[in-house]
Amino acid sequence: MKPFAKKFYKSKAWQDCRDAFFKSRFGLCERCGAGGVIVHHKTKLTPGNINDPSVSLSWDNLEVLCQACHNKEHGLSSTSADTMFDAFGNLIHRYPPGSKYE
Repeated sequence: MKPFAKKFYKSKAWQDCRDAFFKSRFGLCERCGAGGVIVHHKTKLTPGNINDPSVSLSWDNLEVLCQACHNKEHGLSSTSADTMFDAFGNLIHRYPPGSKYE
């Protein structure tokens, strides 16, 4: 969390908005239907717009996302650097080429 956003994300206004929005979407990811874990702002919050309720608290600017879809949105990996998914979707350890575990 960015330092400028800490006060906002701890505010009762945000927590009430987030909880009500999450429940209104039945806690499901709006992109893939998996269990949602994050209420995401479609328009990124900045120091210039975080105090504007039409951006920060507007349901039109929110969506419920699962961790995987949120990671994709922000270009993050769903796994740590030492793990990966195999061809069957199982999480496995990633070992460097030539290691005894290859």
